[in-house]
Amino acid sequence: MISAAFIFEPGTYDARFLALDAKIEAAAVATPGYLGRETWQSEDGRLFNASYYWADLDSLKTFSGNSDHLEAKRDYKLWYKGFHIVVSEVLRAYGDGSLEHITASAAHLASTQTTS
Repeated sequence: MISAAFIFEPGTYDARFLALDAKIEAAAVATPGYLGRETWQSEDGRLFNASYYWADLDSLKTFSGNSDHLEAKRDYKLWYKGFHIVVSEVLRAYGDGSLEHITASAAHLASTQTTS
């Protein structure tokens, strides 16, 4: 499982951004291997994080090539003050079972990986 965290400081959103954002979200959901996303905001409210979960790196690469996504990446300075992306492999996901989470299906990873 792959996690791609899109950390950003928003700027000003216009109608073009809102239309592109909706298309990009629809494209992500339609991409085979998309598992879900969650969003967070920093305590001071300045930064946001949208973490997307993918079955594998190929799924993420397929989504990354979407034409609307590429357009938004090209013109990001129109809508964002800055961004940072972290792509990670999910090695373990576990809990007490009382919270639903996108990675719950990856719980088997905890039992198949050794700790270092």
